[in-house]
Amino acid sequence: MMDPTSKKTVYLNNAATTYPKPETVLRMAEEALANPPQSQYRSSAADTLPYEKLCRRNLARLFGIPGPDRIFLTSGATQALNMAVLGVFRQPDRKRHGLVITQTEHNSVLRTVYDGLAEELSGGRVHVTCVACDANGHVDPEDMRRAVTEDTALVVLNHCSNVTGALQDARAIGKIAHEKGALFLLDVSQSAGCLPVSANELETDLLAFTGHKALFGMQGTGGLYIREGLTLRPVLFGGTGTDSAVLVPEKPFYEVGTANGPGIASLYAGTEYLLNLGIEEVMRQEQRLMKVLYEGLKDIPMVRVYSDRLPEGPLLSFRVRGLRPSDVGYILSGTYQISVRTGLHCSPLIHKALGTEDGGTVRVSISYLTKETDAEYFIGAVREIAAGL
Repeated sequence: MMDPTSKKTVYLNNAATTYPKPETVLRMAEEALANPPQSQYRSSAADTLPYEKLCRRNLARLFGIPGPDRIFLTSGATQALNMAVLGVFRQPDRKRHGLVITQTEHNSVLRTVYDGLAEELSGGRVHVTCVACDANGHVDPEDMRRAVTEDTALVVLNHCSNVTGALQDARAIGKIAHEKGALFLLDVSQSAGCLPVSANELETDLLAFTGHKALFGMQGTGGLYIREGLTLRPVLFGGTGTDSAVLVPEKPFYEVGTANGPGIASLYAGTEYLLNLGIEEVMRQEQRLMKVLYEGLKDIPMVRVYSDRLPEGPLLSFRVRGLRPSDVGYILSGTYQISVRTGLHCSPLIHKALGTEDGGTVRVSISYLTKETDAEYFIGAVREIAAGL
């Protein structure tokens, strides 16, 4: 065990935001701030460092997307998911009324559905079906098959649970959606950058991602892929730097307002770092560390891990019997300088499947840059906490 009086902080909350960032990410963000701003169509200056173009190119390579121009940069996955869900159901010529979601969804989907579409729901113009998951957080494709009907307009799926690390069979669920003529929206916030993601292979029409997690970018970055031929009703309106005299453009604009230049530069650097590493290398390293965490926690008698097998993603949830999750987090932070996440993790419905509605869980999450010594120190700290009960 490390000396608990050490001032070093062990950061194991990477499912919220990765830390540390690669040095190249820090340098690129600093360079973007130190140089004249790059903003497409908004300056007469030469575009000497086209971060936006390079970032889209890298994202297209990572996500198996043939056209980088179909990736629209946003402030994060929340904005992207709002664009997708509201954009589908606010189409003036929409004929279908069904929306299928799962018990594993994040509040960026749930609140968009139940609050953002409140008028449509109360007026009967949208009908929501929520498909349950099992105690590990996995959704059975056959349950999805029973939920999707000829009236379903959109199926939404959280690719990797931000509570249990469970990875869904997105390809099978995407095929089910398309068999019924529905669109398929995949939220890859927790899988982008650390697990294989291919928009075409996973049958996606819409793919939402955030940049500040495993893609190693800054907060305030992310995007939405919209497949070729699909048009959504925009949810934001404003300046684009083009066609400024036209108040109602013929083609929708999905990127309005001033772009987050330094953030996009950081996301470009993060994706470049990952492409040079290879996703297979990231998976190998993270699965090795996850095995250390999973087996170490399972070996502690007073600890319950909320998965009966090693999670596919780089995170897991647990509880220490006799202590509230918030208390465990407080002790880990105050006594051992270990940063984790406690509570419902903005995914309230999955806790009904886990039986953890009363306070949620303690979540520990890693990145490619997490050290094995930090994982071992964390296991030792939890063991000491449990032994003191």
